[in-house]
Amino acid sequence: MVEKIKQEWFSNVRADILSGIVVALALIPEALAFSIIAGVDPMVGLYASFCIAIIISFAGGRPAMISAATGAMALVMAPLVKEFGLQYLLAATILTGVLQFIFGACKIARLMKFIPRAVMIGFVNALAIMIFMAQVPHFFNISNMTYIFVAVTLLIVYIVPRFFKAIPAPLIAIVVLTAIAVYGHLDLRTVGDLGEITKSLPSFLIPDVPFTWETFKIIFPYSISLAIVGLVETLLTSSIVDDMTDTGSNKNREARGQGIANFINGFFGGMAGCAMIGQSVINVKSGGRKRLSTFVAGAFLIFLILVLGDLVVKIPMPVLAGIMIMVCIGTFDWGSFAYLKKAPKSDAVVMVVTVVIVLMTHDLSKGVIAGVILSAITFVAKISKIKVTEQLQNSKIIYKIKGQLFFASVESFVDAFDMDLTNKEIIIDFTEAHIWDDSGVGAVDKVIMKYKEKENEVTVLGVNESSRKLLNRLAIHETKTNHS
Repeated sequence: MVEKIKQEWFSNVRADILSGIVVALALIPEALAFSIIAGVDPMVGLYASFCIAIIISFAGGRPAMISAATGAMALVMAPLVKEFGLQYLLAATILTGVLQFIFGACKIARLMKFIPRAVMIGFVNALAIMIFMAQVPHFFNISNMTYIFVAVTLLIVYIVPRFFKAIPAPLIAIVVLTAIAVYGHLDLRTVGDLGEITKSLPSFLIPDVPFTWETFKIIFPYSISLAIVGLVETLLTSSIVDDMTDTGSNKNREARGQGIANFINGFFGGMAGCAMIGQSVINVKSGGRKRLSTFVAGAFLIFLILVLGDLVVKIPMPVLAGIMIMVCIGTFDWGSFAYLKKAPKSDAVVMVVTVVIVLMTHDLSKGVIAGVILSAITFVAKISKIKVTEQLQNSKIIYKIKGQLFFASVESFVDAFDMDLTNKEIIIDFTEAHIWDDSGVGAVDKVIMKYKEKENEVTVLGVNESSRKLLNRLAIHETKTNHS
């Protein structure tokens, strides 16, 4: 137990502390911006980021992943805040945590295996584009000095690591360029322009809402949406961090941890949150690998708010925008352009549709769900092609079936038989086929029934064990089968 704690927390201390500091600095403008999207006070997003990061560092299943207030969640909760106010949002956040914990306990991570690679690529690319688009207002068409600071930030984060790796390059960029901007009295937009930071700790509170069935009916639709959006983004981000670090993670524990974090967070005045791919990438690229990096991100965030709030508001936005642009460049799968040419057309379409829907709705879960559904449809279309060939052998008519017999292929299966035959010995060979469902059994039933009506003798050959069990259980007419 002691060895496990040491491995998960204290085997990469220096890099984790430094990377956590970088993440904390990058969290502030994001939390402020997402608070504005949700329509709440800026401190609601900051408190959420602090609480969730601290709690998930203990309760989560993916070390080094950063969870906090996010844009995807903010978009879902905005209508609730607008119509019913902050207190109902806090109640919805608590219920979101309960639902996420239940999903985790039910091992929702098993559903990850149903997300195809094309959807994953689309998710990553859409997220990279969304992160970039969110930075555009912070540097585009403002001033020449803004462009210069963005460019210098990018030069620092890409060039410095080639010669000096002791301190994360993004942290160097933030400290150096903030100092230049402050002492040079340069006219640049700063973190303080996004919202006011109050130097105070979050306090425990119970949402001021009626504890009635009516309240539950109001918050439940938002809570279930927040739970699903949060878990989709969290589990996909977890897989991406797995790949970046070549390590595994306990995704069901992560889902439960997200639930615990949101549940507690709601009692401390924070909005619902989930994993953040941008900040997670910053953490990993800055050297963060263990739980300590996530803890430091949350702890240093509240330190910045309470102690260094006056300095934090002076950080130039173009510097933070430059760091996030670096994240976009690193996150985007540049090999996907080649993938579009090489991959099957159906997979290429799935990837593009995932990206388009995410960008149109600004909702990662909708894009992923649409991609999975489209992948399922194209998969069904591919495997629903069943081949039936007819052979004449010693006065016997043999139909050889090749493919998968289920609801999508039964029409082609039935249409392939000559139903005008009379007084013949007919053999239906399923050696290269499989019967999957009741529709498939019904199709076999239908063919046999029609042949028997015209005095034909029908024998079914080559049925595998699982298909035979299905036939025996569901077939209406007795089917003469031969194991040979």
